[in-house]
Amino acid sequence: MSSPSPDIVVAKDLRQVYKIGRGMFRAPDQLQAVGGVSFKLRQGQTLAVVGESGCGKSTLARMVSLIEAPSSGELRLNGVDVVQASQPERHALRRVVQLVFQNPYGSLNPRKKIGAILEAPLEINTTLSASQREQEARAMLALVGLRTEHYERYPHMFSGGQRQRIAIARALMLKPALIVADEPVSALDVSIQAQVLNLLADLQQELGLAYLFISHDLGVVRHIAHEVLVMYLGHAVEQGSKQALFTQPLHPYTQALLASTPGIVGSGVTKKRTVLKGELPSPLHPPSGCVFSTRCPQVTERCQVERPVLRELAGRQVACHEAEKFVQQAA
Repeated sequence: MSSPSPDIVVAKDLRQVYKIGRGMFRAPDQLQAVGGVSFKLRQGQTLAVVGESGCGKSTLARMVSLIEAPSSGELRLNGVDVVQASQPERHALRRVVQLVFQNPYGSLNPRKKIGAILEAPLEINTTLSASQREQEARAMLALVGLRTEHYERYPHMFSGGQRQRIAIARALMLKPALIVADEPVSALDVSIQAQVLNLLADLQQELGLAYLFISHDLGVVRHIAHEVLVMYLGHAVEQGSKQALFTQPLHPYTQALLASTPGIVGSGVTKKRTVLKGELPSPLHPPSGCVFSTRCPQVTERCQVERPVLRELAGRQVACHEAEKFVQQAA
């Protein structure tokens, strides 16, 4: 296997296209769930992917976590090209990236004790003895803030926050470099969310983990992210540091997301709430120009016929023909 890259993840123009059948005698439709997303993620950093339901963020997470192969584009994990990797290389890469799911109630097998749940990845992927696996599992319980005697209990005996700690512990058993967290706190009470987010931050600092953090909650993103990728209808519309996007969002969609979140108002966000009109377009038949043109309050003729590409502006990348106007307004 190649020597590790300083970047845990390198994605270039990642695309995922699904074929949708329309009947026996009709050609299938093509649904572009992810339409060319690029990013890098380094050790100890968190990239948050945000957007409405249906924007493609979970599809992106499935590609990065090796559940699905991309239709096209390049994806490298620890310097290894995932698409071109041999079977032994792909098997080894599955230890590099692990998942934490949204629902702590559905992600744990109710028929198995916590010890067996935590030891399963070690049993499948290592040659450790039973006593060594138990030792590792008990140590991981302590690391995530649970007691070692919880090893003998069943999932139904725990609260939602405790179950998510167990899910995090299971994801860490193989000592991965990357955790893909798909809405990991959205099913938890607000008071418990902060505890789990603080745990993730502490683990990142202690273990040097990289996080790909999928969320629709910008309050959570502001707490944990270093970089933010805003997606709409499968496309990246704005991408940059958390500070840049939260202080001065340049894409109208980013502005609308921030303005709709209580307590998040930067210099580039109007205090008057921006209400998006119209429905999210079908990904089977996206707009011909900018994908946001059908709902954008700043739409122009050019937006309706020419799709903007991501370009560097004011310390981030933005896909908007009118972005300079927002920079001037904030100046």
